[in-house]
Amino acid sequence: MAEIGSVIDGKYEILREIGHGGMSVVYLAMDTHLNKQWAVKEIKKKGSGKNDEIIVNSLLAEANLMKRLDHAALPRIVDIIDNGVTIYVVMDYIEGESLDKILNEYGAQPEELVIGWAMQLCDALAYLHAQKPPIIYRDMKPANIMLKPEGNIKIIDFGIAREYKEQSLADTTVLGTKGYAPPEQYSGQTDARSDIFALGMTMHHLLTGIDPRSGEAYAPVRMWNPELSEGIELIIDKCVEPAPENRYQNCSDLLYDLEHPDLITRGYKKRQKRKVAAFMAAAGMTVVLFLAGAVCTTIAKNINNSNYEILVSPSTATALNEKIDSYKRAIAIYPERTDAYMCMLEAYEDEGRFGKEENDEFLALYNANKDTFDHTTSEVAELNYKIGMMYFNYYTEEDGSYSFSTRVQKAYSFFAENHNNAEIPQDFEDMNLSECYYQICSFYKNYILNGATVEEASRDNYENLFSTIENTLADVQSAGAYNQLSLYNGIFMLLYDQRSSMVQVKVEQNEITDLMDNVYDDAKNLTVQKEQSQKLQQEIMEHYDTYRQAIIRAYTNAEERE
Repeated sequence: MAEIGSVIDGKYEILREIGHGGMSVVYLAMDTHLNKQWAVKEIKKKGSGKNDEIIVNSLLAEANLMKRLDHAALPRIVDIIDNGVTIYVVMDYIEGESLDKILNEYGAQPEELVIGWAMQLCDALAYLHAQKPPIIYRDMKPANIMLKPEGNIKIIDFGIAREYKEQSLADTTVLGTKGYAPPEQYSGQTDARSDIFALGMTMHHLLTGIDPRSGEAYAPVRMWNPELSEGIELIIDKCVEPAPENRYQNCSDLLYDLEHPDLITRGYKKRQKRKVAAFMAAAGMTVVLFLAGAVCTTIAKNINNSNYEILVSPSTATALNEKIDSYKRAIAIYPERTDAYMCMLEAYEDEGRFGKEENDEFLALYNANKDTFDHTTSEVAELNYKIGMMYFNYYTEEDGSYSFSTRVQKAYSFFAENHNNAEIPQDFEDMNLSECYYQICSFYKNYILNGATVEEASRDNYENLFSTIENTLADVQSAGAYNQLSLYNGIFMLLYDQRSSMVQVKVEQNEITDLMDNVYDDAKNLTVQKEQSQKLQQEIMEHYDTYRQAIIRAYTNAEERE
């Protein structure tokens, strides 16, 4: 064992032991070059038995596997040192508690929390399964999930993860945790659906407090706690189907249901069946009309066109729910046209809200129909830009609170859709704005949410981001007031949120305050008519002094510490 105070490879000073297994010990170490703490796993090359060989090989496989992965929920491997007798694997030190300890201390966890954790785990598993070849984790359980102080999770212990090979009929070694592992993990080939089974059993354990290793026969979660929702019960039951073909076939489908558990309940399905029956009746009538001749078809099309135009212009509707209902009926007529989706977003914008309820309502329609869109048109690019803007400026949690990081995460994919689309036509007027928001969200995602070090989130990266922002500020002068104010407000939130990081990477204080002052002056001098533009302008005016003083205070505190 490494001695406390010893230095490995000339730079990793061992501080204390933080965990151990049969053939490995994990230490907290200080990188004396970077002044940063890491976890160091010490693996002894000992013994000649098959079990020793399997364990050492699995630990080495874990290290080499993790070294090429990059995801916010996965620990990074930064160094592997092999001196012939001992292998040292240097990785992220993860502060927090494992979910099994939280279960032991507090018992079953609230449904909302568990769904949030499951969504993060789904995203991480989807990333692993998308590797070429896919990586199957094979040991999902509460003990292997760390809850960090800020509420995010990290998956640990990749000792039995494996790359999936279709030609393999069975895994060479049966590894996993009884109760969480699916039947095929003991007798056949594991694949992505095996991880989905283990995630289902993990959710079951977290919601009920019933350890699947205890020998208790499986029972749906509401048998243990009737207060849980029907949706989450149906989701878990589908995850843990014994036959892989009856489970969710991928994490994307599972993630969608976790985001919309109400949509899979029996009540919802009954309503859908009634809609299908109504649709079939309408379809039957359409066939009759078609058979009646081309004239009737033309008439029917003209009626649809007329109805669609009326529905996207509900002149008599004043209440939000009336407008939304009208736009939904328009989408049912022409799901591939973007007008009604844009009208829905504008209705939410007029109300100044885009919370979880509005998000679920809109996203269900968008996801159901997005494959019908023509992604080579400026209309679809404008829709993606508008959705990203709604998340960036308005998204709130159920209690009315919001965080900049959540808004950025939800907005990112829509701006990225435009960034990655080489077929967007030149007449998409907001391309520069969309690209600027993409750069802001991308920077935040790559260097902040993924836990990059101060060195990685360097001054140069901030400088490049500021350059993009300044170029866009020049372009936005010809845009409408709402687009200008949205960008100004986003810059304010970014500068305020990142003040501490910018201090650490030595961005000049006056560079930040000058940018903030210029944005403030531009916002103040705008003449606006639209109510939402007025609200954004007022928000900027109200936050200016508070945000500016907070930035100055961050630099002052840093100078005093030095």
